[in-house]
Amino acid sequence: MRVLVFGGSGQLGSEIVRRWTDCEIAAPASADVDVEDAAAVASSIAAHAPDVVVNCTAFHNVDVCEREPARAFAVNATAVEGMARAARAAGAAFVTISTDYVFDGETDRPYRETDEPRPLSQYGASKLEGERRVERLQMDAYVVRTCGLYGTRVSSSKGYTFVDRVLAKARAGEPQAIVDDAFASPTYAAHLAAALRGLIETRRYGLYHAADAGPVSWFAFASEALRRAGIDGPLEPTSRAAWKPETPRPRFSALASERLAALGFAMPTWGEGLSDYLRDKLAP
Repeated sequence: MRVLVFGGSGQLGSEIVRRWTDCEIAAPASADVDVEDAAAVASSIAAHAPDVVVNCTAFHNVDVCEREPARAFAVNATAVEGMARAARAAGAAFVTISTDYVFDGETDRPYRETDEPRPLSQYGASKLEGERRVERLQMDAYVVRTCGLYGTRVSSSKGYTFVDRVLAKARAGEPQAIVDDAFASPTYAAHLAAALRGLIETRRYGLYHAADAGPVSWFAFASEALRRAGIDGPLEPTSRAAWKPETPRPRFSALASERLAALGFAMPTWGEGLSDYLRDKLAP
């Protein structure tokens, strides 16, 4: 199978490149193909003649998206539509990654694929618009929402992952206050890569959730990361009200991967994700 990955140097893209060893993968650098340039995207897809195009790009710094909504929609919606159209024209299937931030968090159970999206932020709204533009094309496409993605490769926009930052501050003896009243299903990028590889074999196109099973509070997640890493650092719980983030975020955004489960794919738990991440991070 020939696979073309846009965003191949990021947390998820790098795992796809590393782990889909049974595929012939091309992952052009962002300097070589600007995904906001529809002509460049179409040219790249035509040149590589892939069976599957995977979009791992995103403008996902939530606070910057709020200040720069036009850029957020350009990357997370318009560019996604351009990639999808070019993939369809080339006869390739398309995979794009969306987010738990399409939901408002006003629930106490993991969100299902059938739940109504109500984004709180420009980031969530731009990602939802990207989903809808792909769906309107009625093509062979997988729109896959995930949650709290982290990997061994740092985030390109932030320069760190949540787990990396928690471990680094603990090693330095820096005090940390993590919210204990916000819940998610943090997902290890390698687990998502494996789920996507299985999903594309099914040719059951549509909308899916793919997240390590939760929910868990961010404080509990951070505490467990320190415990499993064998680090004793100062960590205190705090509330969302005390944190006062610049941009609204959902209080509860864990995802239930029900449609994947119906196809026979079981996502690991968030605890298994931590164990696998620490193993891979420390591997030579």
